[in-house]
Amino acid sequence: MPVRVPLITDPAARVLLDGIVDYAGLFPPAALNMQEAVRHYARYRGGEAGWMLGRLVCPVLALDDFAREAEPLLPRDPGAIPWRLAAIGTGDHTADAQAIAAMNQNHRWSWEECSAVVDTIEARAASADDIQAIHEAFPSDAQVYVEVPLTGDVLPFVQELARTGRRAKMRTGGVTAEAFPSASSVLSFIECCVQHHVPFKATAGLHHPLTGSHALTYEENTAHTTMFGFLNLFLVAALTVKAHDRPWRERALLEGDASQLTFANDAITWQGFAFDRTELAQLRESVAI
Repeated sequence: MPVRVPLITDPAARVLLDGIVDYAGLFPPAALNMQEAVRHYARYRGGEAGWMLGRLVCPVLALDDFAREAEPLLPRDPGAIPWRLAAIGTGDHTADAQAIAAMNQNHRWSWEECSAVVDTIEARAASADDIQAIHEAFPSDAQVYVEVPLTGDVLPFVQELARTGRRAKMRTGGVTAEAFPSASSVLSFIECCVQHHVPFKATAGLHHPLTGSHALTYEENTAHTTMFGFLNLFLVAALTVKAHDRPWRERALLEGDASQLTFANDAITWQGFAFDRTELAQLRESVAI
């Protein structure tokens, strides 16, 4: 089933949530093998909630494995929407760029048609200086997200991303409690990105709509920790764009009561703050991707 771009006349929830979830089944806590992951992705893509599904997240080193296992499932009809992948780099940016280019060429069967495409690249920077090397390794029109550390000052990283035109990525969780950043770190990251007009995404830990205490893995008797909700994250971004005070943004990040959010056809409202379809579309297009 093709996943379409929402119309501005769609309900506000549809505008906000279209394509919002990248599928990371290869990674913990699911940690599926490639055969399982591509079959899940194919099923979800054609399911009732397929419109919420974004890219399949795949390490660059696993692209050949993806090509082999996904081949029978990829679309072939003219005009069909190809599978989109987000490739996780190895740190060897030049080799990653070559592997991605080869993968895309192998899945292109005409000038305008392809069955699968890596259209997003994710790399990691240990210092702001790393961002220039990442920037130079990939084509200028490639959609590159650079994961930055949330410990310490994120400003030099975000400034460099603004200069190079690349995007930011923050890690918001993992399979241990220590992998989850503080609320203050998340707020500072979003604030910095908004101020410098750097679009961002978040990865890991956002498995639930609203902030709450949840199990770290699917194993029995696993520990619980506070996880941020993906709706909370977008609510914070929307409030930041509107320059609301930090106490309100912190409250929004920690909101766990679903009754406090109202989903109307033309807007989403929380605590008297309303965000209409146009604002939500702009948020997803250029702020919180």
